[in-house]
Amino acid sequence: MEWMERLNAAISDIEEHLTEEIDYERLGRIACCSSYHFQRMFTYMAGIPLSEYIRRRKMSLAAVDLQSTNMKIIDVAGKYGYHSPTAFNRAFQSVHGIAPSAVKNEGVSVKSFPPILFKITVKGVEEMNYRIETKDAFRVVGVSVSLDKDIEKNFTVIPSKWQEISMNGTLQRLIRMMDTQPTGVLGVSTCNDTEPWRYYIAVATSQEKDDLEEYTVPAATWAIFSGKGTNQSIQELERRIVTEWLPTSGYEYGNAPDVEVYLNPDPQNAQYEVWIPVIKKISMDRKTEI
Repeated sequence: MEWMERLNAAISDIEEHLTEEIDYERLGRIACCSSYHFQRMFTYMAGIPLSEYIRRRKMSLAAVDLQSTNMKIIDVAGKYGYHSPTAFNRAFQSVHGIAPSAVKNEGVSVKSFPPILFKITVKGVEEMNYRIETKDAFRVVGVSVSLDKDIEKNFTVIPSKWQEISMNGTLQRLIRMMDTQPTGVLGVSTCNDTEPWRYYIAVATSQEKDDLEEYTVPAATWAIFSGKGTNQSIQELERRIVTEWLPTSGYEYGNAPDVEVYLNPDPQNAQYEVWIPVIKKISMDRKTEI
């Protein structure tokens, strides 16, 4: 339950700062995880990206201001952090379907998006197979791509990188280099709040990196889940881990990368593992001071 309390505390913080720039790293600290993991948890649980939720909340309140006060559109835009009238108009229309100037017209309908409240919901009884393993640090070699702090923007970047290395022969080259554990082609997301966010497509190897990149996955305890199917099914597994397993597991996110292990990288018939770094859950009275 403490895990849900932290998520709801982060939502309360968003509400308190809707007229300011929302600090994603602060939200992560409140939830006792990185801003990357907080965005992932939010998206999987709420069904919309964090950035879109914040936009809807701001535009919901902006509509109230325009309807019930004499504030000018440019002042309302500035209140919610939009310094460009064009950007505000675009955001307002994307949420309400009308221009801000039309709000005061009689009979005009606008949308209201109340704050989210997270609760634990008991779902079906579909099993999830996992194991907890503590592993030493291991070296990987491969290629990487820079990730955006707004994780929704990365859903096109990462597949494009996989396609690129499949076409130019790099993936086959990496497969030939595998000679240490873990076996498989790895997708490593280095998304903590102390180093640049990158996604590595790599393998564990003792061979020279030559013109490739190198990264050391730190020692950590991992919750390891197995799955098979298409690339879409790995996203579904990750969603279930966050929404079904993590809240009642006794664990929370640890400070290490997420790792995808593709035992068979065929996108239509993949066999894979999802490694989530975990630590034993700490109580609310010991959480990091904000």
